[in-house]
Amino acid sequence: MYQDYKSKILAFYEKHRRMPVYKEIMDLVGFKSRNAVYKLIDKLVEEGIVSKDKQGKLIPNSLFGQVPMLGVVEAGIPTMAEETFTDTMSLDEFILGDKDKTYILEVKGDSMIEAHITEGDLVVVKRQDYAKEGEIVIAEVDGGWTMKYFKKDKSGRFYLLPANKKYAPIYPESDMRIAAVVKAVVRKF
Repeated sequence: MYQDYKSKILAFYEKHRRMPVYKEIMDLVGFKSRNAVYKLIDKLVEEGIVSKDKQGKLIPNSLFGQVPMLGVVEAGIPTMAEETFTDTMSLDEFILGDKDKTYILEVKGDSMIEAHITEGDLVVVKRQDYAKEGEIVIAEVDGGWTMKYFKKDKSGRFYLLPANKKYAPIYPESDMRIAAVVKAVVRKF
């Protein structure tokens, strides 16, 4: 029965792209009491499936689990390849890093196409208020939000550089604030 409950909760996550709240879990699994939900959540936390944030909201711990890593693929001249199981990799750990500071944004627009980031892609970003020159950032510039390369010109002024020749660099008129740094791009084919 527990596996069925767990499956329903994970199916909810797949459909809604968020974890259900306690009341929704009651409805999903047919519990009559909140106490039963608390016990179920404690078991999910104990198993490492979910954790709780500071407000008690559920956070999925392992979105992908362990995926087998089978070797290397040639992207140049075709060569003989042999499937060799080398290890497993947790995509959560590889992509997310610090989960408490990580979130996902959907891309709108074409200003980063030369960086291979297109409309509809998802970017995994790490919340931080600083960036190294050349990193792709989420920034607030003069009251508006955008994603661009963080750059410094010869005079030492910081600006944002699009990855599309149709757009001009953005120099802040009054202020610029870094909110996050892009860590990965997710695109489904």
